Amino acid sequence: MRLLSKSKLLAFRQCPKRLWLEVHQPEMRSDSSATEASFSIGNQVGAIARQIYDPKGKGALINPQEEGFEVAFARSQALLRSAQPIFEAGFKAAGALAFADVMLPARKGRQRVWRMVEVKSSTSVKDYHRDDVAVQAFVAKAAGIPLSAISLAHIDSTWIYPGNGDYQGLLVESDLTDASFEREEEVIAWINQAQKVIAKRKAPNISTGKQCEQPYECGFFAHCQSQESQVEHPIQWLPGRPSNALATYLERHGVVDLRDAPDALLTELQLRVKRATLSAKPYFDKRGAKLALAEHTWPAYFMDFESIQFAVPVWKGTRPYQQIPFQFSVHRLSRTGKLAHRDFLNLSGKDPSRAFAVALIAACGERGPIFVYNASFESARIRELADRFKRLAAPLMALLDRIVDLLPIARAHYYHPSQKGSWSIKVVLPALCPDQSYSDLDGVRDGGMAMTAFLEAIDAQTTAPRKEEIERQLLAYCKLDTSAMVQMWSKFTGMALKD
Repeated sequence: MRLLSKSKLLAFRQCPKRLWLEVHQPEMRSDSSATEASFSIGNQVGAIARQIYDPKGKGALINPQEEGFEVAFARSQALLRSAQPIFEAGFKAAGALAFADVMLPARKGRQRVWRMVEVKSSTSVKDYHRDDVAVQAFVAKAAGIPLSAISLAHIDSTWIYPGNGDYQGLLVESDLTDASFEREEEVIAWINQAQKVIAKRKAPNISTGKQCEQPYECGFFAHCQSQESQVEHPIQWLPGRPSNALATYLERHGVVDLRDAPDALLTELQLRVKRATLSAKPYFDKRGAKLALAEHTWPAYFMDFESIQFAVPVWKGTRPYQQIPFQFSVHRLSRTGKLAHRDFLNLSGKDPSRAFAVALIAACGERGPIFVYNASFESARIRELADRFKRLAAPLMALLDRIVDLLPIARAHYYHPSQKGSWSIKVVLPALCPDQSYSDLDGVRDGGMAMTAFLEAIDAQTTAPRKEEIERQLLAYCKLDTSAMVQMWSKFTGMALKD
C-alpha cells in the first residue's frame, strides 16, 4: 500500500482524476501565478504562527524537505516525548501521512497530551478545511499520538496591525475537536477509495467542470482540457448567471454550445451575445452610448488604481488582506479634446496610502466627471482612505460624487465576438481599437502581475536597475488602463481626440 499524504487525499476529495495525475503524471501540472502566490502566503502565515505560538522561541521546527521524510518522522516521534512546541511534526499510519502545523504540549492528569493547531491563511473556516483537519486528526491518532484537542487557526480580517512586528491577535481559533474525531470512518473510506484510484492503469474518465476550480484551482486543468473535444462556442460565454429555467434546460439536455441555448430562456444581454457570436458581427448601439455620456460636463477625468494586499500586514494601521493603493493613472480631457496625464507610483517600501491620497486629490481637480471601469474597486479604496485619514476625508469623499462607471455603459451598448462573454477592459480595448492591446506591454499586463512586480520592487534584494525597469513597466501598464478608457469614451461619443 502506498502512503498517501494529506494533500493527496484532499486532491482525491476534489477530483479522483487529479489524484491519479498527481501520482502518475505530475509533470503535467502547471500551477498559475495565483496558486503559487497562495503557497507563498501560506508559508508566510505559517512563519508568523510560529512566532505567535512560540513567543520565547523554545519550540522545534521539522523540515522534511531538507531532512528527508524518514528522518522527519523519527525526529517527530522523539520530540513528542518532550514538552516543547513542535512545528511540522510528521505522522504516518493506516496508509496515510500528514504534517501538523502546530503541536502544543499539555497535560491531562499525569499524561502528556497534545493540542494540534492547523493554520490557514483564509479569513474563515471553509468546508474543505474541515476535511483537512479530519485527516490530520485521524493520522495522528492512528499513529498513537494522544490528542486532547484540535483546532483551526485562521486570519482575523478585522485585526489592525499595531506595528513593531507584534502579530499577537492576527490569528483566531475554531475548535474542531469533536467534529474531526467523529469522521474517522469517513477518512478511512477516503484512503481506501484513493488507493483504488491510484492503482488504476489509466486516469479516471472525468470531464472538466466546477471541480477544476473548487475548492482549489487545479494545475492539471489545461492538460485535461486539451484531451477533450473543443466546443466552438462554449456556453460559458453567456454573461451573467443563468436563470433557474435555463440552468435546468442546459443540464437536462447536456447543452455545451451557445447555439443550442434556447432564445426564449435568455436575457436580453445573453441573447445579444449569442447573436453577435454566431453572426461574427459586433453589436454597437452608437446612439445609446452617446446619450449615456452626453450629460457629463467638462473637463473629464479617467482614473485607475493599482493596489497590493498582504495576508500578514506590513504597515502599521492596516488590516489583513486590505487593498492598499500604491499607484494611479489619471488622464484629463479638456473640451477641446486635449489630453493631459498625471500619475503616482510609490516603490519606497513604506506605506504609500497618505501620499497616494494627497496626489489623487490634486490630480482630479475640483469638478468634472471621473470615469472609471468597474467603479466598485476605486470607490471602495477612496472610502478606506477617507476612513484612515480624517483630514483628507472631505476632498476624498467629494471625488466619489463625481465617479462615472464606464463598465455598465459598455455592457449595455457594445459587444464584439472576440470578447467571449467578457467585458474586461483587457478584451474590450483591442476590440474597439485593434491597433492597441495589453499583450504589447512589457512585463506587467494585468493586476496580478502588477502586485507581483510591486512586491519585487520593494524587496531589499532587488537591484536598482531592476527596480527602474519595474517602475517603467508599472507606469506603462496603469497608463494604458486610463488611455483605454479615453479611447472607449471617444468611440462611444464620436468625438475625436487631439494628439
